[in-house]
Amino acid sequence: MAKWTPKHEAPEPLEGPVVATITGGTILWFVLFLVQLPFYGWFDDRGSTWWVWTCLAGGGLGLIGVWYVRKRDAAIKRAANASRTSAVRDAT
Repeated sequence: MAKWTPKHEAPEPLEGPVVATITGGTILWFVLFLVQLPFYGWFDDRGSTWWVWTCLAGGGLGLIGVWYVRKRDAAIKRAANASRTSAVRDAT
């Protein structure tokens, strides 16, 4: 089997309001779960209760995602602050 090698460099990662995006998605998953909950019997009759539980799992994983991206943003800010502080020390 031949080894696959990329023909071009990977693009830079997109930066943006990551915490807000993950939080919005998490809220959406929980809203979808709550909207489907009154219809649980309908889903159960058709053997499709996985729709309901998928929304709950999405919300739960979203909570982990919110925790992760908040820690990531804090670490990025700490690293930027540390490099800025060391640059000021080196300049004096």
